[in-house]
Amino acid sequence: MTEDEGTFCLVLHSHLPWLPHHGTWPVGEEWLYQAWAHSYLPLVDLLERLAVDGHRDVLTLGVTPVLAAQLDDPHALRACHDWLGNWQLRAQFAATRWSDPQLKDLAAAEFRAAGTALETFESRWRHGFSPLLRSLVDDDVIELLGGPLTHPFQPLLDPRVRSFALRSGLADTALRVGRAPAGIWAPECGYAPGMEEGYAAAGVERFLVDGPALHGDTHAARPVGSSDVMCFGRDLEVTYRVWSPKAGYPGDPAYRDFHTFDHPSGLKPSRVTGKHVPPHEKRPYDPVLAAASVTRHAADFVDTVVSRLRALRSAHDRPGMVVAAYDTELFGHWWHEGPAWLSAVLRALPTVGVRVTTLRGALAAGHVGPAVSLPASSWGSGKDWRVWDGEQVSDLVTAGASLQEELLGVPPVAWRDPVRDQLVREALLTLSSDWAFMVTKDSAADYARRRAKVHGDRFAELAALLRADHPSRFARTEALRAEDGLFGRLDARGLLV
Repeated sequence: MTEDEGTFCLVLHSHLPWLPHHGTWPVGEEWLYQAWAHSYLPLVDLLERLAVDGHRDVLTLGVTPVLAAQLDDPHALRACHDWLGNWQLRAQFAATRWSDPQLKDLAAAEFRAAGTALETFESRWRHGFSPLLRSLVDDDVIELLGGPLTHPFQPLLDPRVRSFALRSGLADTALRVGRAPAGIWAPECGYAPGMEEGYAAAGVERFLVDGPALHGDTHAARPVGSSDVMCFGRDLEVTYRVWSPKAGYPGDPAYRDFHTFDHPSGLKPSRVTGKHVPPHEKRPYDPVLAAASVTRHAADFVDTVVSRLRALRSAHDRPGMVVAAYDTELFGHWWHEGPAWLSAVLRALPTVGVRVTTLRGALAAGHVGPAVSLPASSWGSGKDWRVWDGEQVSDLVTAGASLQEELLGVPPVAWRDPVRDQLVREALLTLSSDWAFMVTKDSAADYARRRAKVHGDRFAELAALLRADHPSRFARTEALRAEDGLFGRLDARGLLV
């Protein structure tokens, strides 16, 4: 082992589309509260424990404005508290109906976990996520990444809409944590040549792309084009060790199976057991076996990072950098043992000579390469735009283009107009990248199409009332804002000029 093996940057992307008031189960608010309980609460707890132990610049955390809005929303806060209480009741119910001693132990563990989550939520989260996030930012525990307001796929946006969504998203993050982030996780890592100019104009200094956009040469940050904006590429050789399209740690037979439910209680009592084992044949979850797999996989990942860094040093004759980037919701929500694995990895890497830091810290350490011209790209299938611009979603793409054209044709006014504000809000909700992703991947596609249609129809209704100067537009705006009132400071005058 050398004294400095190189630099490791963990980047987590926290995002869910706007869900409050738009259904509950199987897709809707339940999705939000599961991720809140099993990913966001454990991640904040982990970061705070690392901070107490003296760790700084632990990781780079992307939080999209639309997720932050939900985690600060009064309705969502009340409903999440109810969900956590219901989780504890469901665990208590399971304990009365499960006769297997191993399952009874699991029910007791779930009861305790729910109780801990309730206590944490009541003592730390009742005023929302932003106060907790601000402390982590102010204490340099994390570097925060922002993004456009509703997570739209930026390459498909009119440049004026793209600029407004990004500038407003950065301003919303600044309102919540006291400063605008210097970096963003571009939605879906979507990039079109020239977008760096808009980033520079908005004050963005760095952003993420997927590894293939750099032809796999991700060992250093790179200025994009003639700008000073830096891009960081995901190192897929390391990233896919955890989660790949075909394999990864979460598929280990000992880990909790995400897809197998005990439907009366809603709990997940089974372990993966095997890839082709039907649900009724899966073995009961055993936390001792799972913990052993966590230890093994954390050690394997550390070895993988060290090996990769040594290969980069050999290839470039200087210490290298590895950027591993994932959805935050993988850790805890999708992969039950994910938070424990994260803790083990983040504590182990420094002990083997790896510098663990943020994207900001990597730049300070000198991990900068020559300028690069990036191709059109994303982190989706094919690493191009097909997920968001393919044949399956051609109708959504056409509707989105027409909506933007109509939006930009709305006559501006000099005063703050709540109708125009809501019109822009509904437009941006329609343009969320999630809807096309869910349709292309056939993941709750009906829900996604319905959400795109609901917001598109509301936009069209308000636009028609505006054109007619109809007095009912104000009452209708108030009704819509009761459901979709996120981003209270959104000001349409920043777009309709």
